Amino acid sequence: MSLDLAPTRDGAIAAALDILDSGRFKADLARRVALPTVSREDAHKPDLQRYIDDELVPVFDRLGFAMQTFRRDAAPGAFLLATRIEDPALPTVLMYGHGDVVTGIPEKWSPGLSPFQMTERDGRWYGRGTADNKGQHSVNLAAIEAVLAVNGRLGFNLKVLMEMGEEYGSPALADLIADEAAAFAADMLIASDGPRIGLNQPTIFLGARGGINIHLEVVAREGFHHSGNWGGLLANPGVELAHAIAALIGPTGECLVPELTPGTIPPDVREALSRCTIETAPGDPDLDEWWGAPGLTQAERVYGWSTLEVMEIEVGNIAKPLYAIPPWARARLQLRHPVGVDVDAVLPAVRRRLDEAGLQRVRIVPSPDASFPASRSDLKNEWVRFVTDSIDRTMGKPPVILPNLGGSLPNAIFTDTLGLPTIWVPHSYPGCGQHGADEHLPISIVREGLAIMAGIFWDLGHR
Repeated sequence: MSLDLAPTRDGAIAAALDILDSGRFKADLARRVALPTVSREDAHKPDLQRYIDDELVPVFDRLGFAMQTFRRDAAPGAFLLATRIEDPALPTVLMYGHGDVVTGIPEKWSPGLSPFQMTERDGRWYGRGTADNKGQHSVNLAAIEAVLAVNGRLGFNLKVLMEMGEEYGSPALADLIADEAAAFAADMLIASDGPRIGLNQPTIFLGARGGINIHLEVVAREGFHHSGNWGGLLANPGVELAHAIAALIGPTGECLVPELTPGTIPPDVREALSRCTIETAPGDPDLDEWWGAPGLTQAERVYGWSTLEVMEIEVGNIAKPLYAIPPWARARLQLRHPVGVDVDAVLPAVRRRLDEAGLQRVRIVPSPDASFPASRSDLKNEWVRFVTDSIDRTMGKPPVILPNLGGSLPNAIFTDTLGLPTIWVPHSYPGCGQHGADEHLPISIVREGLAIMAGIFWDLGHR
């Protein structure tokens, strides 16, 4: 640490910001981004281990953490648990992050940008993992370092779980937590992933919507057949599939299968969302206010309700047309749902809906993709108030409180298996480009995130 700072809350925040202003945070993140930790590609499995060995272990060792490594056959990489127990009588916080990323798709990035070489442009750091999740857990690790440098101790116990397979669907994480529950026992979870509600709106969320992939398929025959000779005589799988999608999703995006929605939004969730305004930032797409479940606000649609979206459709080859009736058609739909949906009833309800529409030939095929259950912590639990007050003290305004993220995270493992209240403090925003080209992290969010997390960690040690 380059500054000699007083052991105060303001001193801890200043120390965290010095890590940014000195250039060390940028150098650390650039080095981490340069490791192509793509968990879905076997060729990069050595990079997953390298991230643990070269980037995480040295940090935790320097900060006085004991470390355990866990391996499971189903997981693409190891799990690292770093533990610092200062006094068993103190509260214990569990943190979580992941060091793996999705594939780079370098051909899709803007000129001069590359997924595994961090580039600064217009106040943003571009690179795969800057937002999801290397930049976010780097903020938290730097804030921990700052508090320790200024105070000499945290004043609470901290366990940090880092996995290398979240983008793979977190295989084996649930089994690991269940098998080693004592090792991960804590009083609450605080973590950073996903986006804020807006670029300039510090946010906390308490859970995540669940995610279920639904694969539909129509296979009529082998081979393509000339549309002039056979049109009107042969069933067209593309048409059948289009009607199947229309039976499930209305023309304005409303999910038409009641069993796939929660049916109602709980009063406390509706009250929290009434204070949420979704704002777009420069470069974000314009919102379509007419799209989605009718009668709901935009915040309720994405955080309190279910959305059924078409992710991909395959039928024929539009780039090389044959002008022939295709033999098959496939689509992958994705259901994002909040707490209150019976996940075991989802596929049977879809099947009934298709049958009622006379679409028995449309098959629901098993999905190879992992699904995440929905979860949500109590909006009124003491840790929500504590973190809210801490952020208010740091930023001069309270954060937006979301009952859950619109996306999906393995949050239910912590709420259901470990019984923990969960609070996520994201250091990203909706337009960050995660999972796509030009992924980036605004430096302004890094600065706010370092201050916010240093304040939270200080306050946890001085409750």
